[in-house]
Amino acid sequence: MIITIGYVLAGLIAAAIIVIGARFLLAPAAAAEGYGVPGEGAHLSVKGIRDIASGLIVIVLMVAGATHLLSWVLLAATIIPVADAVIVLRSGGTKSVAFGIHGGTAVVMVVTAALLLMS
Repeated sequence: MIITIGYVLAGLIAAAIIVIGARFLLAPAAAAEGYGVPGEGAHLSVKGIRDIASGLIVIVLMVAGATHLLSWVLLAATIIPVADAVIVLRSGGTKSVAFGIHGGTAVVMVVTAALLLMS
């Protein structure tokens, strides 16, 4: 049961980050605002590709059944939403977005990694 919950959460994380990455490619200004900072430019496309690749890495590990490796990758990747929160705060974004969206994402990733490690 724990492994199923972990895989469902990992799949949701992968799908969500791929959708977010696509949004940065298709509607960069709106995506930047949702991220917590206003902006335009090529760096938003870079973020979009990074997000899509991150989601695909999670999917590859899930399909391969590499449960423990998946958990360690998710744990290591938690640095991304933590850094995103710091970036939002340093760029004058709101604390609610920094802690609510990015901090919440980090917590879900840690919980997911822990569930997968326990399996």
